[in-house]
Amino acid sequence: MTTIPHTASHQAPSREELEALRQRYRAERERRVRPDGVAQYQATDAEFGYYAADPYVAETEAADREPLHDTVDVAVVGGGFGGILAGARLRQRGVGSVRIVETGGDFGGTWYWNRYPGIHCDIESHVYLPMLDETGYVPEWKYAPGEEIRRHAVRVARRSGLYEDALFSTSVTALTLDEATGTWVVATDRGDAFRATYVVTSTGTLSTPKLPGIPGIEDFKGHTFHTSRWDYAYTGGTPDGGMTGLADKRVGVVGTGATGIQVIPMLAQDAGHVHVFQRTPSTVDVRANRRTTARDVGADREGWAHERRENYLRIVSGEPADQDLVADRWTESAGLLEKLLPSFRRQGDREAFEAAYEAADAAKMNELRARVEQTVTDPDTAERLKPWYRYACKRPTFSDQYYDAFNRDNVTLVDTADTHGIERVTEHGVVVGGTTYELDCLIFATGFSVGTSGVLSGKLPVHGRGGTQLLHAWASRGPRTLHGFTSNGFPNLIQMGSLQNASSVNFTHVLDEQAVHAAALVAAAEAGDALVEPSREAEDAWLAALAEDAPDHEWFHAECTPGYYNREGRGRPNGPTAYPHGAHAFHRLLKRWREDSMTEVLQPRTPTKDR
Repeated sequence: MTTIPHTASHQAPSREELEALRQRYRAERERRVRPDGVAQYQATDAEFGYYAADPYVAETEAADREPLHDTVDVAVVGGGFGGILAGARLRQRGVGSVRIVETGGDFGGTWYWNRYPGIHCDIESHVYLPMLDETGYVPEWKYAPGEEIRRHAVRVARRSGLYEDALFSTSVTALTLDEATGTWVVATDRGDAFRATYVVTSTGTLSTPKLPGIPGIEDFKGHTFHTSRWDYAYTGGTPDGGMTGLADKRVGVVGTGATGIQVIPMLAQDAGHVHVFQRTPSTVDVRANRRTTARDVGADREGWAHERRENYLRIVSGEPADQDLVADRWTESAGLLEKLLPSFRRQGDREAFEAAYEAADAAKMNELRARVEQTVTDPDTAERLKPWYRYACKRPTFSDQYYDAFNRDNVTLVDTADTHGIERVTEHGVVVGGTTYELDCLIFATGFSVGTSGVLSGKLPVHGRGGTQLLHAWASRGPRTLHGFTSNGFPNLIQMGSLQNASSVNFTHVLDEQAVHAAALVAAAEAGDALVEPSREAEDAWLAALAEDAPDHEWFHAECTPGYYNREGRGRPNGPTAYPHGAHAFHRLLKRWREDSMTEVLQPRTPTKDR
């Protein structure tokens, strides 16, 4: 039986309207595709680099310690929510010696670095913030501001005793297995070379800022920064606004994704004039943020947060639920996430499903385009703000202030689609379509490079048994893991992330489940005096399971407007990259495996040899 994607009740378009939409989508896509693809971006540590310094830690404070050469039970690489949760769940399992190594000056990961004006999470805070039941905390807002989220990360870390042995302002530069002792040598950029019996990596997939490689970008004489390193010394104010330093400034913003949607209304309130340089408009749905109470979310019940998170994950994973506890635009349009997540699969007749899916998609996108018309008073500006693509081609965004900002006299939308982006930057401004827009400040809300951090990028080399580097071991046949966590030849190395497991729009929930799993692996190995390492046969079986039901999304992303989901228009190939039945089902699978089959990855602590 075909499952019809659920959206709000909108009139389904006719066959003729659908064909007209397809043609419009193709035409709009061609206006924006660039021949250089992902090469249009550069890293922020390239020639035009300026973000290396941590603005929240004094240089003297960051440098004030001696290198370590001791031994710990577990080293956790990364101090964002993934690393924090790994440490917390390891503590719950009784592991005493846990050292987290974090590049930033404190815990928080993305919420440590990103403190730009207007920053909020777009997932409901009562399901996004982990360990609410354990900490007794009830978020103040339906969609929490960044500072509330950062403070919760610190709260979990403190209550789990993770500060006492943490290394901040420190980056891991290499992980090397010492086969003689069966320990990992953890090297850092601070001269550390300490040992750990187990290593858990949680370095994130969207943590390296990127910049557009615009000709002349290094020539700009005004002030400039990336949103992930917001310069309040220049702008004044706080994430709540009050940027008095911009009162007489001409400010340019490059990027209209999730960050730009939040930043631009704040700049519109405080800056002298704001030029918004847009290549592709985002979908901007209703946020309806509001303060919440414990009664609103049923926080008087034991386990309320766990129940709410599970309910949300079930719905956005495409599974039926008796009720919708969160009831927001994510859950309302959950069926349309089918093409956004690789680990999401619909059953039934494909042709019938795709027809129903396209009709529901068109109805939703018509609703979102109508919202632009209803809010933006200038017809020409409204037309340029309309998104012309399928819903899952770009990450949905949510705001109650974004479109209103374009009704202000001090905000100008500069559409760069016909020139495939900004043409060049001069000493004094930005050139689009032969017109120079003179600026005092240029802000890049251009996001992060996908999958370029940590182990998978090669920036953190991992040498296992026989000195083999992990990425070299995967070079010929691709990544090989069991459940995405462990690999043959790399004993006691446990990876967290999105590779070969499952993903969700609420990734902190996924990370928490991964942390529970990682802690269970360590506890089982300790109890059995064993190593954690899957056999090659176990890896083969898992890869076969991923490939067997892998969804066919390649054609969809090949037709999408360019963005990071489809490698800037190059497409996203099918492949066994994620569990094909959704995160909720994957978590059930892991739980059963821990109960019934975990011994298959426990190897005797004998002198290491090829297995």
